[in-house]
Amino acid sequence: MTIEIRNTIRFLLNHRLVELADVSPVQTLLDFLRIDRNLRGTKEGCAEGDCGACTVLVGRLYDGRLKYESVNACIRFVASLDGCHVVTVEALAVPNGPLHPVQQAMVDTHASQCGFCTPGFVMSLYGLWMENPGPSVQEIEKALQGNLCRCTGYAAIIRAAQAISSIGEVGKDPLVAEREKIARELMALRDGRRVQLGNEDERVVMPASLDDFAAVLEANPQATIVAGSTDVGLWVTKFMRDIAPVIHLSHLDELRRISVGADAITLAAGVSYTDAYPVIVRHFPHLRELWDRIGGAQVRNMGTVGGNIANGSPIGDTPPALIALGASVTLRKGGRRRTLPLEAFFIAYGRQDREPGEFVESVRIPFLGEADRFAVYKVSKRLDEDISSVCGAFRVTLDGEGKVAGATIAFGGMAATPKRATNVEAALKRQRWTSATIEAAVGIFEEDYTPLTDWRASADYRMLVAKNLLRRFHLETQETRNVRIDRAVAVVV
Repeated sequence: MTIEIRNTIRFLLNHRLVELADVSPVQTLLDFLRIDRNLRGTKEGCAEGDCGACTVLVGRLYDGRLKYESVNACIRFVASLDGCHVVTVEALAVPNGPLHPVQQAMVDTHASQCGFCTPGFVMSLYGLWMENPGPSVQEIEKALQGNLCRCTGYAAIIRAAQAISSIGEVGKDPLVAEREKIARELMALRDGRRVQLGNEDERVVMPASLDDFAAVLEANPQATIVAGSTDVGLWVTKFMRDIAPVIHLSHLDELRRISVGADAITLAAGVSYTDAYPVIVRHFPHLRELWDRIGGAQVRNMGTVGGNIANGSPIGDTPPALIALGASVTLRKGGRRRTLPLEAFFIAYGRQDREPGEFVESVRIPFLGEADRFAVYKVSKRLDEDISSVCGAFRVTLDGEGKVAGATIAFGGMAATPKRATNVEAALKRQRWTSATIEAAVGIFEEDYTPLTDWRASADYRMLVAKNLLRRFHLETQETRNVRIDRAVAVVV
C-alpha cells in the first residue's frame, strides 16, 4: 500500500493557521512561541514540565470531539502539533477590550504578585473553567498541581478560580461558543497522510496510521518514539540529547483506544493518564489517589501509560501497581505481535524485553477477584508532582479459612527495575493473614531487594519503608465489624 506524504505540519495558533516545513526535531513549543512568534506571555521557569509557567492549552480532536487540555510548552515538541489548536494567554482578551473573566478574577482577588507564574495559572484555570465552571476547592487544587507560585500562598488563586463564573458566562467564551467551527477547521487539516520533515539527520515522522507507524519503526529501529514527551522532553531541555530521527504518536487515535471487557480493561499505549482516569477509578478505585499524584495536570494530559511502561524507569508510577494487578503487555513489530506479563518486560536498568523495531502496543489489566485485597502506596518527598522514593503495590487473595492463597507484591525505587518481592510472597502463601505471618515475612525483604542510596532516599530508609508498607497493608485489610477495609493510599513521608 502506497502512503502519501506531506512535508509540512499544520496547526492553528490562537486565531491563525500555521504551516511549517522546517521544524527541528528538538524545537519546543515554548521556544517557538517566544522566539519565532514573539508570544512572550508564556514563560520559561524550569524547562522540565515542573513549574507550569509555560502552560498553554492544546485542543485536539478525538472521535470528532474537540477537547482542550493544559500542557507544558517547555517539553512539548512543535512537530507533534499537526492538526491541533494551540491557545496562548495572548488570545484570551480582545485587543483594547476588557480582560478575559479568568484574568479579571485574578486581578479582583489580588492573585498575582511578581506575575511571572501568572500566565501559566491563568491558562490552567481557563482549561478548568471551560470543563467545570463551578469547581470545588479540591478540584481547583488538583487542576493547579502543576503550577508553582513563590509569592501568593495560593489562597488568592483559589479564590480567583471560584470567582470566574461570577464575572463571565462560560457558554459565551469563544473556545466554547465557536467549538464546532474550530473542530471543522481542524478536521479539514486531516488528510490521512504521513507527515515527514527534514533530511536523514533531522528526520521527523508523524505516521498516517498505526500500521504505518509499525512499518516506519521496523524500517527505522533506531528512531526515538515520542508519545507524550514528558520524559523525552527532558532529554532535550536538560541533557541536550540528539533524538533524531523522531516518530511522533500523539495524533494516532488508534493508540488512544480504551476497551472494557468482561474480565479486564485494555489501554492502547497512547492513552494519556487523563483519558485513562475515568475508567481506571471506576474499575480500580484503589488507584485513584495514586493516579491523582502522577505529575501535575499538564503532565497527566501529555503523558501516556504505555510510555511510562516502555520507558522502563525503576521509579515509574504505574508499573508496580500494574504488576501487582497481573497486567500484561502486547508488543508489536511490523505485523507480528506477542504478549508477555508486564513484570517480564523489565530485564535490567535501561533494558526491556523489546526487539529493535518493536513497540508497546497495549496493556491489559485484569479485574480483581472477590477474594482479592489490593492497595498501592507512593512515598515521596513532596505530596504533589513528585517522583517516588518508594512505590509499593500489594495484592493478596485469601481463601475461606483466612489463609493466603496468592500474593503479588511489587515495588518501584527498590531495584534497578520495577520488581516483585517473590521471596516475601512465598513466605506469605498458605499462611494465615495475621500479624505473626507479616512479621515473619518482613524479615525476608533483604532477600528480594538491595536498594540504593540517592538524593531521594537512603537505602536503609527505602528498606524500612518497604517493610512498613507491608505492615500497613495488613492493618488496612483487616475486617472490622464484617466490613472489609480496602484502600489505596498514596502517602508522603
